[in-house]
Amino acid sequence: MSTPVLRHFLRDDDLSPTEQADVLALAAKMKAHPFAVRPLEGPRTVAVISDKPTLRTQASFAAGIAELGGYPMMVDGKLAQIGTRESVEDTARVLGRQAAAIVWRTGDQSRIAAMAAHAGVPVVNSLTDQFHPCQTLADLLTITEHLGPVAGRTLAFVGDAACNMGHSYVLAGTLAGMHVRVAAPDGYAPDPAIVARAAEIGRETGGSVEVHTDPAAAVAGADVVATDTWVSMGSEDQAAEREQVFASYQVDQELLDRASDQVIVLHCLPAYRGKEITAEVLDGPRSVIWDQAENRRHVQKAVLAWLLAHAADAAAQPGEGP
Repeated sequence: MSTPVLRHFLRDDDLSPTEQADVLALAAKMKAHPFAVRPLEGPRTVAVISDKPTLRTQASFAAGIAELGGYPMMVDGKLAQIGTRESVEDTARVLGRQAAAIVWRTGDQSRIAAMAAHAGVPVVNSLTDQFHPCQTLADLLTITEHLGPVAGRTLAFVGDAACNMGHSYVLAGTLAGMHVRVAAPDGYAPDPAIVARAAEIGRETGGSVEVHTDPAAAVAGADVVATDTWVSMGSEDQAAEREQVFASYQVDQELLDRASDQVIVLHCLPAYRGKEITAEVLDGPRSVIWDQAENRRHVQKAVLAWLLAHAADAAAQPGEGP
């Protein structure tokens, strides 16, 4: 039997395929019975730090932590100046003495990795420039609710795949045994190392990953079509250029007609109608975007409960734990 260790959720493949399925099953139970699992009863505190603009992340973590019996300590990352006024490592040590877990929405992945290395409590990635693993767990729960088991399903992501959503879809999708197709212009494909990791995972789970430049090829027969804004946070000065580059990657009804008759549409929000997605599709009968937004709360509760259980097991080991 392996020795329990402190676990974090910094990228999608921090969970094994079995662990991902366990967390999703727990999320479904928590959605059905919101107050049945209370690992933060006390209340214990969870630090929720936001370096970037946020609505869904802050709201869903605050509501979810309260439902778990805890108290959300909201930290404005710009005021805290983490990494400038005080090092990431020292901030981790301070917050780790105050909170049962730390949730961070920040920039480069190296920052949250440094937080996890020094916090002594579980750390959850609520968004970095490279990954958005809580969002893709919410997406998998949403797909299951509408289409049933996800293994063997085809998910097509259309748009800027060189960023967090593109990377998280190829990892989370293949972990779940899905066939993930990405359609992005030249220069906006996902990191080849992450695609290689997804292919490796797919050989274990039966999933696969393909990278296209033609959105019609990626969407053909797909069960799920997903997209995201063309102008991510921090790329606002490239807005005009990006709108030209991605103009032919809009998810509209004509593109959606190439997918499965039962296709569902995902968007992590905020959405820009008339840019990456038309209002007809976003507000149409195939859209499950509002369920997807709600499910952030349920999966994040499950992630926190799962990590806290592992932290308690690790703390119980002589010489181990936070």
